[in-house]
Amino acid sequence: MSLDRPTILLADDDPTIADSLAPFLERAGFHVLVVSDGMNALEKAQAHHPELIILDVLMPRMDGRETLRRLRKSNIWTPTILLTQVGEASERALALEEGADDYLNKPFDPHELLARIRAVLRRARPGERSLSVAWLLTANELILDRRARRASLSGETLELTPKALSVLEYLMTHPDEAVSRERLLDAVWGWEYPAGTRTVDTRMAELRRALDDDPAEPRFIETIPSEGYRFIAPVHGEG
Repeated sequence: MSLDRPTILLADDDPTIADSLAPFLERAGFHVLVVSDGMNALEKAQAHHPELIILDVLMPRMDGRETLRRLRKSNIWTPTILLTQVGEASERALALEEGADDYLNKPFDPHELLARIRAVLRRARPGERSLSVAWLLTANELILDRRARRASLSGETLELTPKALSVLEYLMTHPDEAVSRERLLDAVWGWEYPAGTRTVDTRMAELRRALDDDPAEPRFIETIPSEGYRFIAPVHGEG
């Protein structure tokens, strides 16, 4: 581990990505270790204890998801971001359930990845499971049971559509993070879904009615003008 810079382990078998991304992250203030397959990623993670891991999903010897599963089975909860080419929201949701803290679709803007890295590191709790793998999320009197696909407020079950529940889930697993409408649309509906960002606003209005959350004085979800939304209540995870 670098004494003055957080260490990132970058695992990607595409040399054009590794050769450009590693120097970019170094310039941003990180120490970067680069490997090109899952087996080496696993070994480096266990030996060097980086602050964050970036895993390409499609790699030789061991793919990114299997690498992640083995890390979590070894009780290594280093924050991890997956680089994926999968466009279906259900597939990406599965990756999060397997222990990823976030994901980014290829091709991606390096500045977007840098923003995700910083956000993940801000909310990371060393040695603890990430909120992305917690089955029960609580924020004050709001409880989200991800297994049961049910949310409650002050003990009363909230009547939410499946998409509104998924929007709430994404925001609660990314607390205190500015999340754009486009990112929510991609995460919940999938990049191929023929919908505009107004669809996100409609589900957000549904959520706010259910939560009795005043946009002018929010308790849970804050609007970021011209950008998107932020979940502002502290979130705790169990299970």
